[in-house]
Amino acid sequence: MPATAATISVTAVIAIAVTFLAVMVGRTDATTTSPVRVNKCCEKFEVVYDGKCTVASTVNATVWKPEFIGRKGERNVQVDNYRFIIGLPDCGTKQKFNIYEYHDSYDKLILFPDGQLRHLILRHHSSMQGSVGSYLDEDYIDAGDSNVPLLQYDYEQGLYCMDRAIGIAGEAGGELMEGLIAKVCSPKEETHWTDSDVMLRKIINPICHGIAMIILLVVAIIYFVLPTLRDLVGNMVTTITMCLIVSQAADLVRIFTEFSNHVSFLIADLFFYVSLLGAFFWLNAMGYYIWKMFRTRNVFLRVSDGRKYCWYSGYAWGCTGTMAVIAVFAHYFLDLPGSNRSVAGADTHQSARESFFEGQDNISWLGIAVFFTPIAFIIIVNIFFFVTTLRFINRMHTYGRIHHKLRCSFVMFTLIFATMSVSWLFLILSWLHFDGLLYMHIIANALQAPCILYICVLRQKHVTFLVKSCFRDQAPQTTEWGDEMTYMNGGDY
Repeated sequence: MPATAATISVTAVIAIAVTFLAVMVGRTDATTTSPVRVNKCCEKFEVVYDGKCTVASTVNATVWKPEFIGRKGERNVQVDNYRFIIGLPDCGTKQKFNIYEYHDSYDKLILFPDGQLRHLILRHHSSMQGSVGSYLDEDYIDAGDSNVPLLQYDYEQGLYCMDRAIGIAGEAGGELMEGLIAKVCSPKEETHWTDSDVMLRKIINPICHGIAMIILLVVAIIYFVLPTLRDLVGNMVTTITMCLIVSQAADLVRIFTEFSNHVSFLIADLFFYVSLLGAFFWLNAMGYYIWKMFRTRNVFLRVSDGRKYCWYSGYAWGCTGTMAVIAVFAHYFLDLPGSNRSVAGADTHQSARESFFEGQDNISWLGIAVFFTPIAFIIIVNIFFFVTTLRFINRMHTYGRIHHKLRCSFVMFTLIFATMSVSWLFLILSWLHFDGLLYMHIIANALQAPCILYICVLRQKHVTFLVKSCFRDQAPQTTEWGDEMTYMNGGDY
């Protein structure tokens, strides 16, 4: 009996070991024989013709078959077991753009045997089909050869799709050009935080935006909380500062939405441009109010500030909303062929399987023009208000307390107008793709909020007096005096 039990135990152990080895060998064999996945944009029998998936036989073209290239540049590496994954890449929150490889192009697409795609951006045109090894061999890179690619990006499986691309060169009737197309998700760029340019753009600039929002919020709270400052001009200052806060927040979001999806770009751009346009319309309303009050014979015969604020709100927000609707309409329906894509020039044809709005990333140049053209006209109109009001003030020899307050409001309007106009001008200049102009825009934007704080609070002694009085222990007053009565016998505006 003991011998029989021992024999059974040994047999069981051997059976378990054999089973374990069989499972491991099966896993290894399954791993080694698993097919390589190759992402193809269109069906197996289709090619990309004029930006659309088309049956290859209808355009007398051959379907695309992947050509695998080794890591050292070996051409036509045999990969017998591969299968196509049909469809566009799932980029999630990343942008999607097209890469074209054709004869004598700067772009080169290399498909490795493991299914990984490499995109090379060359320094010079490449018409040599056998020179792939010079772009992959590390010896060339160490030697500093001129064929070293300028940039290269690797895309894992699922983040790209490839296919044969056929298009018409030039105008109608031109010859057919054949090449490769790859629809890829935006790669993640390496950020060198020690670089001075990156520090200024990605660290200092966002910090300045945050400080600007805090400063503008302080100005808005002061003019909203203090009762003697809640007149029509004070409410306009509060509204302008709130619009600038929204624009600063939207611009801050735009800094960190690079390589994000089109929705983030579009929403951030809309908030930025709409709030900036609203601030200028409210500034225009302030200039018109001061200009009109100086031309009024009797400043006491006027409607209450509350009703006037409603009227000016209808003007400012109505014009802002109208221009925003026109800009969005122009962006989607009037500027499709030449809109500014984040990847310029590469994506001129969209696949028919992509949705209409998927190709939109940020506000096009036509939409920006719809937003910024009214601002240019507002600046011209505000200059007219400034010149005519200044002439009227210079002709006045005597004026009362109300005119004195209006004169101080006019000075505040002039300084705010100059500050916002300079900042807007540097914003436009920053689009010229010169680093110096971009740095000047960052500096001007950082100085805008402190200048508004100085103009609206620190420069005006009666405002600083009211702010200081809020932190003093005072006996509660039974009556509330207006700004004019409080400073009837003195006080510098």
